[in-house]
Amino acid sequence: MGGFHADDDYDYLFKVVLIGDSGVGKTNLLSRFSKNEFSLELKPTIGVEFATRSINIDDKVIKAQIWDTAGQERYRAVISAYYRGAVGALIVYDITRNETFEKVITWLMEVRQHTDRNIVIMLVGNKADLLTLRSVRTKDAETFAHRKKLHLFMEVSALDTLNVDNAFTTLLTRIYHADNKRRLNTDNIQKNEPEYYGIPGKLHDAWMKENMAVNDNGYYRAKYLKLKDKMKKSSVAKELNWAEISSDDEDDHE
Repeated sequence: MGGFHADDDYDYLFKVVLIGDSGVGKTNLLSRFSKNEFSLELKPTIGVEFATRSINIDDKVIKAQIWDTAGQERYRAVISAYYRGAVGALIVYDITRNETFEKVITWLMEVRQHTDRNIVIMLVGNKADLLTLRSVRTKDAETFAHRKKLHLFMEVSALDTLNVDNAFTTLLTRIYHADNKRRLNTDNIQKNEPEYYGIPGKLHDAWMKENMAVNDNGYYRAKYLKLKDKMKKSSVAKELNWAEISSDDEDDHE
């Protein structure tokens, strides 16, 4: 299911955010997944960084654009804008530091405040190699994930690679299948006019840039009035949120 590909060789592009308190290991998780590297001397992330990796799912190349967000309180206001367009999130805590698990609820509220309601969220307990130092029970995390209606939960170790690929691949597979389900349930949209947040790679660089723009919920919406009229009749009209197209935008593109 996994595999590396050239940056421009993909069928779908999904944006995923890594969030959680400073020091839980987000940057090493990203480094391990994207480059199979790990460092004991990483400094705290300043602002936002991102990396990419492509994997195969159902004979399709899925390119993950993964954003590593700073966990320090002073960066919280700055990074909120980077949630825009995210279709997946991994909320990471350190199994040896209970305070990072207690903060998960804060990160969860932030994710749900700044992203679309259909975002796929995974709860991730990192540093699972440090079992003798564990302070967060697996059962407690599982119960929390179930109670908060999180889609997925997994314990991982960026140090010894335990479940790292599995966590990212499971999340991306869930996103891909959810996206396909929505596409199959959508009518009155032409085949080459994507209607949901899964971004077909070949269209993303050409047709999408010319005809579509991203709204605050991460959906693609029509720039031009003629496309708006055509797509208004589809079953996803409400999700595309036509009200967000300003009168100035319509005047410019009639």
